[in-house]
Amino acid sequence: MKRKILITGGAGFIGSHLVKLMVDKYPNYDIYNLDKLTYAGNMANIDSLESSANYTFLKGDICDENFVKDVFVKYKINGVIHLAAESHVDRSISNPMEFVITNVIGTVNLLNAAIATWKNEFDNKLFYHVSTDEVYGSLGNEGLFKETTPYDPKSPYSASKASSDHFVRAYANTYNLPIVVSNCSNNYGPNQFPEKLLPLCINNIKNSKPLPIYGKGENIRDWLYVEDHVNAIDVVFHKGVLGETYNIGGFNEWMNIDIVKLVCDVMDKKLGRSKGSSRELITFVKDRAGHDERYAIDASKLKNELGWEPSLQFEEGLEKTVDWYLSNSKWLNNITTGEYLDYFKNNY
Repeated sequence: MKRKILITGGAGFIGSHLVKLMVDKYPNYDIYNLDKLTYAGNMANIDSLESSANYTFLKGDICDENFVKDVFVKYKINGVIHLAAESHVDRSISNPMEFVITNVIGTVNLLNAAIATWKNEFDNKLFYHVSTDEVYGSLGNEGLFKETTPYDPKSPYSASKASSDHFVRAYANTYNLPIVVSNCSNNYGPNQFPEKLLPLCINNIKNSKPLPIYGKGENIRDWLYVEDHVNAIDVVFHKGVLGETYNIGGFNEWMNIDIVKLVCDVMDKKLGRSKGSSRELITFVKDRAGHDERYAIDASKLKNELGWEPSLQFEEGLEKTVDWYLSNSKWLNNITTGEYLDYFKNNY
């Protein structure tokens, strides 16, 4: 059976890297990229794929039940890698219902379409749900999130992702749907929307704007380079055990303030500015409501059972990331000015 894989959210940050990997690595697969093209989706992320014979872009909404089922039927989808989601914690605090609709209802629509079209003929079928470490809640100074860590979401975003995770596992239990789930740590790298910490800092330093840091900047995150993440997704999709969960982490814990200082120093070097000058842009602001103290992933299961581990340490990945943003000023400017949204309205 030929692989016909539906990747949701493939015009976004992680999704675009995954789509490019799958299209290039598996020319014998048919890859279908379904994206609504909300503010975080950008066709410039995947414009290099337009001429690829094994690639099809589908503009649509996973919350549209009939549309999703039609996609499964028309393209004979037999594999799903589901990344489409609202993902920014601050936005979830101001508008939680949007996260419920996309992350929960959208996921259930995809699950229902898989059940309806695969009709218990599950051989060579797979529903792969990509989630976040935020579903586990917050760690203290010690310990790591394991696949067996109880869920304890602290924000509307993480609650919506936890709910979608539970639905995926419930469908596996109730309908025998073949599934795998992965929960990843903070991603960074090229093409990330500039509301996120690293591209925000890079862009603000470049333009000598303040660098807003929540609270004292002492919150700790594990950082995963996006290309390492999509390589892990590839491994889990092809080698993962049905019904299992795999944590994907970078083994790179950093305090937010230390990351921002490192970005400042790298940018000073790249821009030829005096060392320490960008650190003067750091501005501490009121802490975010429900701000989790620390996330840290134990990815040893993925390493020991499937042979994956990250290829980059954070300092090396950061250098690559800064170089990309400085070399792609047009991409960044189109987003910060909103020009990319006008292009979508006129062409999609």
